[in-house]
Amino acid sequence: MQEVYEFLKKCGTYYIATVDGDQPRVRPFGTIDMFEGKLYIQTGKPKDCTKQIMKNPKVEICGMAGGEWIRVACTLVPDERIEPQVHMLDNYPSLKSRYAPGDGVNIVFYMKDATATISSFTAEPKVIKF
Repeated sequence: MQEVYEFLKKCGTYYIATVDGDQPRVRPFGTIDMFEGKLYIQTGKPKDCTKQIMKNPKVEICGMAGGEWIRVACTLVPDERIEPQVHMLDNYPSLKSRYAPGDGVNIVFYMKDATATISSFTAEPKVIKF
């Protein structure tokens, strides 16, 4: 899991695919945090992305860095506790102008049942499950 965290951090921007009815939706994300042994992302509760995740929590994340790419298939689980929200915002202080822990707008999700695959054109894929 540490390797997945470091890879997504290195990407800076990665993309999350969700499902909206029968239509896939992909959007850029930039938050990744490790808290209490789990990988977390953050977004806003009112966003369509959050509504789609709540309806179908299975997502796929994709990012590229240094000639390699990662795909993470997982289930996102909302964590309503204040502590992971504080941890996330402490690691992304630029978000504090839009979000606050417990404000009813900020939401964090952790990855569950994840399978990450790191690939390149020059090496065999590496699979990491967590």
